[in-house]
Amino acid sequence: MCASEAHIRSVPVETKELREERLVARVSGADKQLFQRAASLEGRSVATFVIAHAREVARRIVADYETIELDAVQSRRFVKALLNPAPAAPTRLKKAAAAYRQRVAA
Repeated sequence: MCASEAHIRSVPVETKELREERLVARVSGADKQLFQRAASLEGRSVATFVIAHAREVARRIVADYETIELDAVQSRRFVKALLNPAPAAPTRLKKAAAAYRQRVAA
């Protein structure tokens, strides 16, 4: 393999969805040059590079917010709470909550 082929690799691009929306962003000259350089190294256009990496980070962030990670102690407490729910709220507390809701709604 020659040196010019060493950095060329096939990169899969997701094109299953119809692209109807537009996303515009203003960036500094330094950021634009960085994106162009990185996109070039991956053999992609700047738009494809930015979209692919933004999608990857967005999915990771959403997954982090949607996933609860518990250690062993927390996991046991969680399961115990599910298997042994707290007793029903006392009548006095229920009446107070209903009165509060009426005052707030009014």
